[in-house]
Amino acid sequence: MRTALTDLVGCRHPIVQTGMGYVAGARLAAATSRAGGLGVIAAATMSVEQMTTAIREVKERTDQPFGVNLRSDAADAAERVEVLIREGVRVASFALAPRQELIARLKEAGVVTIPSVGARRHAEKVAAWGADAVIVQGGEGGGHTGPMPTTLLLPQVVDSVDIPVVAAGGFFDGRGLVAAMAYGAAGIAMGTRFLLTQDSPVPDAVKQIYLDSTDTLVTRKVDGVPHRVLATPFVASLERTRLLRAVVNGARFKRLSGLTWAQLIGEGRRMRKGRDLSWAQVLQAANTPVLLRAAMIEGRTDLGVMASGQVVGVLDDLPTCEELIARIMAEAERTLERLTPP
Repeated sequence: MRTALTDLVGCRHPIVQTGMGYVAGARLAAATSRAGGLGVIAAATMSVEQMTTAIREVKERTDQPFGVNLRSDAADAAERVEVLIREGVRVASFALAPRQELIARLKEAGVVTIPSVGARRHAEKVAAWGADAVIVQGGEGGGHTGPMPTTLLLPQVVDSVDIPVVAAGGFFDGRGLVAAMAYGAAGIAMGTRFLLTQDSPVPDAVKQIYLDSTDTLVTRKVDGVPHRVLATPFVASLERTRLLRAVVNGARFKRLSGLTWAQLIGEGRRMRKGRDLSWAQVLQAANTPVLLRAAMIEGRTDLGVMASGQVVGVLDDLPTCEELIARIMAEAERTLERLTPP
């Protein structure tokens, strides 16, 4: 299925696997790209060395295009951009709008830049700065999310920018792909659906919790901004967070990451910039990775958070990425046939 997205990045199918921290590593990204979608490495939770290793591993596993998701507010963002350029990565994606100079540097090197946004004005801003495409996530999506549903946000953005728009938030099948294209999107991006595949590195016990879950909630207690996660007892306890709990979690992350207290606070300040957060929330923002890692890597769902889109309530299997993408494309074709008069 050829769209503006497939033409732009060179993938066979207009399906993007989003950059999920501690989930979207080399294994999942390579499997997605091999299956014809656009796999994305989640580098925000990796060091520069780990990111470089993951990039090279994907290149060993597949010759298909893939992307790397970066944090635009990271202190070493410019260094990471240079690694992408040197390693020949096709796509750079960003969870927050990248600085204008980063977009310019990537475009100069021929790297496709695709920021993720949750509001029309943000899409207009990055398009004016030279972004090649944009991923638009509605409130149904997992992780950091906004209040507007995809069905209202997507057409607004499509009508306001002249670059390819990829729809995210609430997608899991071929019918959704066709619906997004009817709104004017050039493809769809999925996180939770790719998390629940055989190629995902998430422990099987954690995947089962997702499969058994029907409820998500949006909380600000993870890192100070709206975050859609599975509704678990631990998340309920976060709703009662006080400074002492944040300090304890911060100490755990400090040991895990090797950061000094000064670096940890500095990280929190960068994430706090432009937001009205308490100091407890600043520390939570800085140590959010340890909460994700506890569940997604260590399987400690009693001590971690599990980002999830609302689609979790309708997912009941663990296909491979190849099976998933083939199924979505076959269903999209059948849907288009039903919509086409004989």
